[in-house]
Parts: sequence; structure tokens; C-alpha cells
Amino acid sequence: MNAAVALKEERKEFPKRLGNSKERERRNKDWGIASFDALVSCPGFPPFIHTRSKKMRIVAGKFRSRLIQAPKGDQTRPTLDKVKEAVFSRIGPYFDGGVMLDLFAGSGSMGLEALSRGIERVYFVDRSPAAAAVIKANIASLQVEAQCDVWKCDSFAALRRLAGMGVQLDLVYLDPPYQKQQLHKIMMQLDALNLIRDHGQVILESLKEDEFDEAYHQLRRVKEATYGISRISYYRKETEL
Repeated sequence: MNAAVALKEERKEFPKRLGNSKERERRNKDWGIASFDALVSCPGFPPFIHTRSKKMRIVAGKFRSRLIQAPKGDQTRPTLDKVKEAVFSRIGPYFDGGVMLDLFAGSGSMGLEALSRGIERVYFVDRSPAAAAVIKANIASLQVEAQCDVWKCDSFAALRRLAGMGVQLDLVYLDPPYQKQQLHKIMMQLDALNLIRDHGQVILESLKEDEFDEAYHQLRRVKEATYGISRISYYRKETEL
């Protein structure tokens, strides 16, 4: 196979969204060159793209400093440690039970961090088979299978399934692959299906340019913060409007 054909085949592994410069910038800031297992050096590739398996750590709690894996390739982008710590410092930092939904879970990093800090049960949802497999492996490595459910399905199907089960959530973390319109729809569904317990919290991670409504009926925004090019939006269910 000549070099041109090899390059063409390699490029197939990367989603079209890598052409978005802000996407590349955010991902590269999140990982940092020191955390890459490999760099793609062929001309024409976006800079500093990791191509092999990645590892990250749990920041605090019962499993503090334990390493977990992320799926291979570029389909997932983990939350930066400093952002993770800021989020949990705001909403916890520790919990006395509760139920969480880690939607677009990727490696399951946020849900496993919550378990480490005292959340009782986490539903992990990701439509990627590779992500679901890695989440299950990470759960097994921490021996928390009894506290976890891993669903490989569409986000809206997961919300309907949870509603059918009568599940009430104390915490939801949303970090989809830059589909702002999906976040709006998901927020409306969370409210319409009555999935959030009173005073439960929903957290959105997005690009800082993304804007969201002040409220989605009973889900009201209580805080926003930016970290580099990332925006974290905090919502809480308020039954007395």
C-alpha cells in the first residue's frame, strides 16, 4: 500500500467534526500532549490527535487516584480534571446516596467520580459499542457492578426507558459531542418526563459560545462558569416558580 492510500485509509478513522477548529482546540487542551499515547504526524491531519487508548484518574473519594480507561480513538473527549473538580466542588463535593444519569458517558468518568464520592447508583448511557465496553471494564475494575447499569442506546430512548421504570434522578451530567440542539431537546424531555427529583441537578458541558435557556420549565439555571473554551451550565429543579 503506497503512502497516499495509507493516508486515505487512516483518515477514515476520524469523524468529520474534527474539521471544527474549536473542537480540536478543546480536545487538545483537555488532553495535553503529555497524555497522548501517539500523535498523528502525517500531513493534513488535525494536530495532536490521540489514536490509541487513553487513561485518566478519579480525582477524589473512595477510589481517589485510581486509573480508568477511555475508548480508543477520538470518539470520546474526557472532562478535564480541573473542570471535574470544579463541578463536584459546586454540587457536592460528596454525596449521601442518590441516583445519577451519565448521558453520553464515554468512559464513564463522571459517573464513576460520583460513585467514588458517595452516589448510590449510576445509569451510564452511550450509543457507542466501544464506549459501552470500556465503561463495563472500568466498572469491573472498581468492583461496583451492583451499583451500575450500562445501556448502549440512543439518549432519548434511555430517557423514555428511565421514565417507564419510574426512576427519579438526583444528578444528570450531559456532555454530548457538540450537539447543542440535542441538549435543548434533552432538557425539555427531562422536564416533560418528570425524571428529576425535586432540587435535583442537571449539568451541561459545552463550548463556551453555546447558549441555553434560563429555564426549561421547572429546570432553572442557577450558575454558569467557563474554563478555557468550555462552558458548564448548572440547572436545578425548582417546584416553586
